[in-house]
Amino acid sequence: MTKILIVEDDAAIAAIERDYLIINGFEVDIAEDGRSGLNRGCTGAYDLILLDLMLPEMDGFEVCRKLREKTNIPILMVTARREDIDKIRGLGLGADDYIEKPFSPGVLVAKVKANLAQYQRLTGKRKAPSEITLGNVSIHTGTHRVFVDGREIELKNKEYELLLFLMLNVDMVFDRETLYETVWGLDAMGDNATVAVHINRLREKIEQDPAKPRYIETVWGAGYRFRGR
Repeated sequence: MTKILIVEDDAAIAAIERDYLIINGFEVDIAEDGRSGLNRGCTGAYDLILLDLMLPEMDGFEVCRKLREKTNIPILMVTARREDIDKIRGLGLGADDYIEKPFSPGVLVAKVKANLAQYQRLTGKRKAPSEITLGNVSIHTGTHRVFVDGREIELKNKEYELLLFLMLNVDMVFDRETLYETVWGLDAMGDNATVAVHINRLREKIEQDPAKPRYIETVWGAGYRFRGR
């Protein structure tokens, strides 16, 4: 059974999250502060972590940063803050997605299922070409490894999935909404920050000059594309 860790100090919110996830067939544990959440999240016992931002002992940003040093499973940040800077910071630390409070249980379950499905896809449970090479960038899908100029680089889950999608659809232009719906598996719902942050992170890792990208090009007013030549 798929196992989820909820890191949340508000017992009422944690109970709601737990109950709806259990109804949908998940096994759930709860950690009530950041430090215990980090310790449990590093055990390898979980398939996904729901991580609140405002936590005692250690805040969600620090927990996320430390978790990413140990595990690559999906991390969904749960936040009552609506400022884009908080979302960008969380995504920059390695979170895969975020959920704003107050949220409907249906949205919570849908986001959990979508992120789990995408993680299962990129870790090899669905077939993809064994190797894709465009210019100096190569993806070895069987081992989830990416190389630039023959040097291996490390990508987080959604970075990898986004790069793979763009390279599989070379020279095609996709707007932010389409990329979000395809890679994150949900309706865009007006979300723009998530895709932009991940595009910038990819450029920093694969481009020689991120300010003048050779591969991941912005097509103004239209979206992004991976240039194959």
